[in-house]
Amino acid sequence: MKDLLWDNTLSVQVQEIDDDHRKLVELFNLLNHAVNAEEPADYVESVLEELISCTDCHFKHEERLMLKYGYDGFQEHKTEHDELMHSIRELHGNRRKEGKSLAAGDIEYLEHWLTGHILGPDMDLGAYLSERM
Repeated sequence: MKDLLWDNTLSVQVQEIDDDHRKLVELFNLLNHAVNAEEPADYVESVLEELISCTDCHFKHEERLMLKYGYDGFQEHKTEHDELMHSIRELHGNRRKEGKSLAAGDIEYLEHWLTGHILGPDMDLGAYLSERM
């Protein structure tokens, strides 16, 4: 699988959110490389755990901004965050239980997971925040 490339397509036009997203894209690419290079399972797991941790922090960051600026779609957006975190933690937990590392299909799933959220709900949030910040 190819790397995700950061460009204006992924920009929500809010610098601090874009900075978070760039970091998540970098971690995704690191994970992608680790899986494709068949790096040791412990290393792959470490990168995945960092991606999960950074995503959780990023979601809390967005939620704080939504509350500060009175975003009407807060509850819907937070619910999606909760569902996304549940799905990535479930993926991680299942791989650990099975004693398996991530596979190419998992990387494809995570790419859609990450870009789908940025290109959907985060674009709406970015448009709202860029008018108010």
